[in-house]
Amino acid sequence: MGNVSRSTAGRPGLDPDVIVKSALAIADTEGIDAVTIRRLAQEHQVTPMALYRHFKDKDDLLQALADRLLADIVVPDADDRPWHEQMRSTLTALIAALRPHPDVAHLTVPRLLTSAPGLALAERCLVLLVSGGFDIDRAAEVARSTLFSLVALVAAEPRLDPRTEKDDRDDAIAARRAALATLPVSRYPNVVAAAGTLSYCEDADHYYQIGLDLTVAAMIRTSPGR
Repeated sequence: MGNVSRSTAGRPGLDPDVIVKSALAIADTEGIDAVTIRRLAQEHQVTPMALYRHFKDKDDLLQALADRLLADIVVPDADDRPWHEQMRSTLTALIAALRPHPDVAHLTVPRLLTSAPGLALAERCLVLLVSGGFDIDRAAEVARSTLFSLVALVAAEPRLDPRTEKDDRDDAIAARRAALATLPVSRYPNVVAAAGTLSYCEDADHYYQIGLDLTVAAMIRTSPGR
């Protein structure tokens, strides 16, 4: 949570982990912009100064949220499977930790190499890539691109706001579909044909499976050891 060296000294009874949990709940239900020191102080019936004893500012709090997500990654232990299968399991663990919190996922990017759980994930990816034949510099480039891309995959998941009423969501989907379906067929024949799929992601699991398939296939394709 935050920098590894962050002090947890503060108001007795006001646990930083509880504050982070509350902030994450607000972000998940109302969006990241709703997370403020003042809002959290109200939630916990304390003054904002009580929270500043734990977090120096909002950026520090957001770092703590990112670290909480990264700490939820259960990095699989090494086993006897081929390196790319182990890599897929590792990346699946990353997605599993981030998926419940798409509005917060992007915050993890700068923490991947500055927090203990982020470093553990990076190290595991590098170990697997080196075992696949990449030299350390190329492995670093591939790992960085892969981890950043999968965070973006979660942050950009094509979904509608779950807080929206069902009828409104249905109307929004229909409007998206209609906007694509009525484009000039002579200019955008394939976009028009794919209007239904492009306007709404009906199967999020399949969405992530495709992302992982493409990512791991690219690793295998470019591996010097293939």
